[in-house]
Amino acid sequence: GATKKEIIETIDAGEMNFVKHGRIAYRKNFQYNNKWGGKFYHVKQVMPIVKKESDKIIVITVYTFYF
Repeated sequence: GATKKEIIETIDAGEMNFVKHGRIAYRKNFQYNNKWGGKFYHVKQVMPIVKKESDKIIVITVYTFYF
């Protein structure tokens, strides 16, 4: 449910939290004001889980929440 642009913006400007196995979770809310799964939501929250290496960031997975 998240776009590449939203993922990049979340990593660049989102709230950062350290999680298991040396990974980092970033979290950012976006205005959504649309339907998902037949239900209307105002906000979409994007949360990529990444692993930082010396020369790159590897995106492990991306969670998307609607509320």
